[in-house]
Amino acid sequence: MKKVAIIGAGISGLFIANLFKRNPNYQVTIYEKNSSITLEKGYGVQLSVNSIKLLNEIGFKTLQNEEKFTPEKINFYSIKSFNKIGEFNISDFNSKECKYTTLKRSTLINFLKRDLGDLIKTDYKILEIDQEDNKIKLSFENNEINECDYLIISDGVFSKSKSIISNNQIQPIYNNTLAIRGTITRFSENIDNKNISLFLGSDFHYVIYPVNPSGDLNFIAIIKYKLSTEEQKNYSLFNENTFIQDVLEKIPLKNKKFLNNLNELKIFPIFISNNFYKIQTKNIQLIGDAFFALPPSFAQGASQSIEGAYELFKSIENNTEKNFFKNRVKKIKMVNIRSKFNQFVFHLSNPLITFFRDIFLKRLVKNKKFLESYLGKIYKN
Repeated sequence: MKKVAIIGAGISGLFIANLFKRNPNYQVTIYEKNSSITLEKGYGVQLSVNSIKLLNEIGFKTLQNEEKFTPEKINFYSIKSFNKIGEFNISDFNSKECKYTTLKRSTLINFLKRDLGDLIKTDYKILEIDQEDNKIKLSFENNEINECDYLIISDGVFSKSKSIISNNQIQPIYNNTLAIRGTITRFSENIDNKNISLFLGSDFHYVIYPVNPSGDLNFIAIIKYKLSTEEQKNYSLFNENTFIQDVLEKIPLKNKKFLNNLNELKIFPIFISNNFYKIQTKNIQLIGDAFFALPPSFAQGASQSIEGAYELFKSIENNTEKNFFKNRVKKIKMVNIRSKFNQFVFHLSNPLITFFRDIFLKRLVKNKKFLESYLGKIYKN
């Protein structure tokens, strides 16, 4: 029986742990640095059909309907006028068993960890990673040392494990944007609260979508915002009222009243990956944001974490680990290009350019060939 160690109990780490748990040839342990798994209650997550198909393999379809939502379409609006630009049916990519799904992140995390129990070890902060022959030795700050045959690193964009094995060669970069997150129970009488609503503005866009049939809505906004190197490192800054108010004042909205209705407001800087790091040994692998942190403007972060975890599991199971990195890089590059392009298009500010953008957008969302190429290549696995 092979021992598998997973560092990081996020979406990708928990998902791949479920896959290994179902295979009697592996003994899996998850090491989480925090004293408990971060749930981020209330905040939402979008899952496209590529990840739903994989989640169904571990019983996701049994999740109660009141805990998730299946929107039919994405609506595009102008922030300046609140006029609707266009819409397209995201459900066109659905099948009977796999539907585009939105839900609370806490619901997804609770589902992923419900069958793992004691396999999750909390308060385990990694200190050293050493390889001796085919064995990997993990040293933790609590003075515990464990050995494994496979090490899977899934401890996020600021992965300490990745820094250790790369000798700090690879670091994420600030995307010159802040994320504004919150929850809201009602938005506007004129907005479709039963589907995904995407609002486009100058150096700013935001998305509102339901996370369950009860009408709870998730709010996520991306705003262009410069931070000094010192400010990027000062995480206490993002909890200060003066900083929060300064950010909210810069939001280019005529009507900011709805901001007062946001609950669990949180502002944080977005860091992304600038390049890939290839580990030379096949029994140490990266997944999730530790593999590559994507810009958020394509709503594929969670889905790609799940897809990458599944691909790695299958490659280990079939002894084809050498192909995993190349195949994953190819897919992530496609998503990364689309994410950056989306942000560029969403944040256009010149009135003439935005006028033509809206005209093209109206046409493109009705063009099935374009949608199949732009979205279908990502949603199919």
